[in-house]
Amino acid sequence: MIKAVLFDLDDTLFDHRGCAREALAAVQGCHDRFRSMPFDALERAHARFLEELHADVMLGRVPLETARIERFRRLLAAMDVPSSESLAARIATTYRDTYRTARRAVAGASALLAAIKPFARIAIVSNNLLEEQQEKLRTCGLDGFVDALVVSEEAGTSKPDPAIFQVALDRLQAWPGNAVMVGDSWAADVMGARAAGIRAIWFNPGGALTPAGEPAVPELRSLEPVDAALRTILDTYRD
Repeated sequence: MIKAVLFDLDDTLFDHRGCAREALAAVQGCHDRFRSMPFDALERAHARFLEELHADVMLGRVPLETARIERFRRLLAAMDVPSSESLAARIATTYRDTYRTARRAVAGASALLAAIKPFARIAIVSNNLLEEQQEKLRTCGLDGFVDALVVSEEAGTSKPDPAIFQVALDRLQAWPGNAVMVGDSWAADVMGARAAGIRAIWFNPGGALTPAGEPAVPELRSLEPVDAALRTILDTYRD
């Protein structure tokens, strides 16, 4: 039977995408060039620079605040806006403060973790920074349900590397055969779990198609109703 449930955090239990959109909407009001740009275009441009810097941040090679300022410096430069360090820093502060105010769990996350606890130990496996993810869990009231928090900064490697999943299993005193991983990223969570020998459940609220040529896995479109999500997670052992 399932004795360990591993979860991704951002966009699985924590509503990172929603918080980021609110923060970027606040940023859009910071400069005329941003205001004249369709929000979807601004979001795509921002995501590109975020991705360029994210790997160094999540492994602890670049401080988060430094990377956030550099992200907006690059965004301004891409829009041909003469930018100073102070302008990029002000915009980065607007983004950070709005994001922090907006922090919230995905609907059903707290109730689902509470329902799992009598049956299994719980770990978070996240490609991010320890302090950042600890704050999210505390703010959302999820920290009390979590037995182990494993992040790429601390582990020195990131999903989909099987090694980071093994760190979580070791901390839970579990093994791949009695564990399951739930996450929204096919590449990082589903393929990473498979590589570690762990059953995977794809959190897929947008209803994306299974990547071509890949075998299907159990899916959750929502964490609610909790009873249905719980059955999917615990019944994975019998698939």
